[in-house]
Amino acid sequence: MWHCNGHLIVCQPIPHWPRCRFQARLLRMEQDLLEQLERRLGRLHARQRLGIESESEPRIFGGGINFFHPENWYSVHSLIRKTLRAAGLYKRGWRNTLDIQVRLNEVPIRGLPQTFEGLTLLHISDLHADMNPPAMQALAALAGELEYDLCVLTGDYRAKTYGPIDEALRGMEILCARLHNPIYGVLGNHDSIRMLPGLEGMGVSVLLNDAIRLERGDEWIYLVGIDDAHYYRVDNIQKAARDVPPEAVSILLSHTPEIYRQAAHAGFDLMLCGHTHGGQICLPGGVPVTLDAKCPRQMGSGPWHYHDMLGYTSVGAGTCIVSVRLNCPPEVTLHRLRCA
Repeated sequence: MWHCNGHLIVCQPIPHWPRCRFQARLLRMEQDLLEQLERRLGRLHARQRLGIESESEPRIFGGGINFFHPENWYSVHSLIRKTLRAAGLYKRGWRNTLDIQVRLNEVPIRGLPQTFEGLTLLHISDLHADMNPPAMQALAALAGELEYDLCVLTGDYRAKTYGPIDEALRGMEILCARLHNPIYGVLGNHDSIRMLPGLEGMGVSVLLNDAIRLERGDEWIYLVGIDDAHYYRVDNIQKAARDVPPEAVSILLSHTPEIYRQAAHAGFDLMLCGHTHGGQICLPGGVPVTLDAKCPRQMGSGPWHYHDMLGYTSVGAGTCIVSVRLNCPPEVTLHRLRCA
C-alpha cells in the first residue's frame, strides 16, 4: 500500500505459484513415500520409523538402548580431531582407514544341510559411506576381488544420524557396483528408512523384520534380518522369524549385538552384526576405549558364542565420528559355513 499524487493505491501481493507447486510436489512425494513404506513394512513400523526420524534434534542423551550417543555430540568430534593432530596420530590413523583387512571365519553349525557345506558369506558393516570417499574406493576395489556366495550388510551406510542421504547412497552405489548378487542387508541407527528404495534399487534386498529362504537343491536354510535395535528399537524378532521352522538352520542379521539374548533364546544358529567398530580408536593390543554398546566386551569384535548360538561382530569397514583408526584396522569378513 502506497500513495501517489494524493491517491491511495492498494497493491495485491503476487502469488508465488512456482513455490506453491514445488511445495505441493514435495507433499505428494512424501505421501507416495509413506504409502510405499507402509505397503513394504506395515503401517505401524513405517510410521514409527519416520516419526522418530522426524524429531528435529538428534539426541546426545536419552533414547535407544544407550543413554549417551557420542555420534551426535559434534563439538566433541572436533575436540577428538584436534587432540589426535596434537599427538601426531591423526595422519597415521587416517591412512589406517584405507588398509582394509579380509578376515576368514569358519562357522561350524550343527544340523547344517550338506549342500550348504562351504557356503561363504561376505560380511560388510558400518560403511558410513559419505564420510571417507577414499576408503569407500578402497573397499569397492577389494570387494571386487573376493569370492563368496552371497553378501550381507549389517547397517550404518550414512555418516550422520540425520540429514541428507544422497551422498551416502552415492557411496553405496560405488560399492554395490563391485558386489555380485545376491546382496542382503539391514539398517542401522545412522540410517534413514528413506534410504530403502535407493538401496533396493542397487540390488540390496533389505530385510526389515523379514526372512528369506536360501535354497540349494531340495535343502534350505533361513536368513533373517531385523530393523535397528540400538536407537530406533523397531526390531521385531517374533515377526521376522514367524515363518522359520524350529528345526531349520537360521542366521540373523542385526546391526547391533545388543539383542544377543533375545536372538539366542529364539533359536538362531548364527548372528552377524556390527555397530561397535571394535572401538575404532583402541589402546595397544586392540583394547577398545569404548564400544558404545550394552553387551559383554568379548562381543565387541570378532567371533563369540552365547548358549548354543554363534556370533560375529564386525569392527566395520568404515569410520564414525572421526576418519581415524588406531590399533583396530577396518575389515570385511568371509564366513564359511561348515557341518559340525
